[in-house]
Amino acid sequence: MMNTSFRNKRNGFETISPDGNPIPNIPLKKLAVIAVIVIAALILIFNSAYQIGEQEQAVLITFGQASSVTEPGLHLKIPFIQQVRKVNTTIQGFSIGYDQYSNISNEEESLMITSDYNFVNVDFFVEYRFSDPVKAVFASDEPVEILKNISMSCIRNVIGSYPVDDVLTTGKNEIQAAIKESILLKLEEQDLGIQLVNITIQDSEPPTQEVMEAFKAVETAKQGKETALNNANKYRNEQIPLAQARADAIIQDAEAQKTARINEAIAQVARFNAMYEEYVKNPEITRERMFYEAMEEILPDLKVVIESPNGNVQTFYPLESFADFGTSTDTQQ
Repeated sequence: MMNTSFRNKRNGFETISPDGNPIPNIPLKKLAVIAVIVIAALILIFNSAYQIGEQEQAVLITFGQASSVTEPGLHLKIPFIQQVRKVNTTIQGFSIGYDQYSNISNEEESLMITSDYNFVNVDFFVEYRFSDPVKAVFASDEPVEILKNISMSCIRNVIGSYPVDDVLTTGKNEIQAAIKESILLKLEEQDLGIQLVNITIQDSEPPTQEVMEAFKAVETAKQGKETALNNANKYRNEQIPLAQARADAIIQDAEAQKTARINEAIAQVARFNAMYEEYVKNPEITRERMFYEAMEEILPDLKVVIESPNGNVQTFYPLESFADFGTSTDTQQ
């Protein structure tokens, strides 16, 4: 090992090398000064640079004047003169009426009164983002808290203008839209550099179990009503085309029968006119022929023998073959 020894000097310590030659040392005061300079330099270096993330913007403050820095990455500033305030520009949110982490209800925020003087518990979730970092930093110390207060005020005003049935069942979408519009108007007046993205009703229910069960029964009845109406409309939509098709078929059949009857009547008229023309020419012969034809239709299976006044057989009706006619004549004779 290297053998060294120390001896006191007026301004500090002196190190003696193995060969006996003294090694000069830096005095303690100089060491302290160097240490202070190094620390100050490190402080200056660390205070002159800052980092902006992808989802952040920064506000650079110089003698009270603010400017926004939107480019992500490493940036420089003047230490002790310029200050940097970072703002998260992603969509963030908070709950009203319950704790979003433990899901425990907060009735001081959720309990509200409706236009028909009923109490309801309504939970909301508000989504927002910082649209102007400079205004978000300088317009107020707590822009998110101001947004929450504005939201609660608008919520109570809108809920108070609707009956309990709308709040619990059918009017939620309309209520959400009205609340959002009201909040946007107030934020525009305040100009806080914070933007409302959306507000939604997470849950709404009566404050007591008995009332809750009653409203559930009402909701079930309404759903049953809607189901019955839907089924009735479905049945109507199915039956109306069938009835229309049957009606069209009946009308078409009637039109066909009408046409057939007309054509038949026209044919009968034509036949009658033709027969009348023959009748005018030979009335007696036509009457006899018509008589014979009528008898043939009335008595198709009977044989009619027509005799002359002197007792001789003249003819048969219906007419038979000549052979049968001859045989029958001989028989009759």
